[in-house]
Amino acid sequence: MKRYILLGTVAIMTLLMSCGGQALDKSVLSSTEVLSEGKIKNSSIYHNPITADKPLDPEEAASMDFEEMAFDFGAMQEGDKVEHVFKFTNNGKAPLTISEARGSCGCTVPQWPKEPIMPGEKGEIKVVFNSAGKEGRQQKDVTITANTIPNQTVIKVSGKVITK
Repeated sequence: MKRYILLGTVAIMTLLMSCGGQALDKSVLSSTEVLSEGKIKNSSIYHNPITADKPLDPEEAASMDFEEMAFDFGAMQEGDKVEHVFKFTNNGKAPLTISEARGSCGCTVPQWPKEPIMPGEKGEIKVVFNSAGKEGRQQKDVTITANTIPNQTVIKVSGKVITK
């Protein structure tokens, strides 16, 4: 039985290695281009420091500069839904692309622009906090992932939830 498993493994490895040398079919590529080294480059993606082949010059990167990094809602009744809009400017030289914004828990939901923010333009991230089931002082983080250096920025909301 062990011999069959070993032979099967060798057969699969041989098959996988033999497929690696096949030429790339350029007709299948629609939104990509093939570079001279045989690598594929997706032409619809902006330069992202997370996935870049070479280091990005910080002077050329996108920049997300917020008017405020934290907001305190003050006192609220348990069950209230409160929201705040964080305003920012792309002060960098590249288009700013936000790939994700995530609250530290399900009660904190951010909404962010899905289109690139061009250099010099402004954008907004709306954060909604649902105080249902919460009590006392609350502080929640929103982590924003973008093509900036560093690639993650954290903004905060806080408030005091008063139970009835």
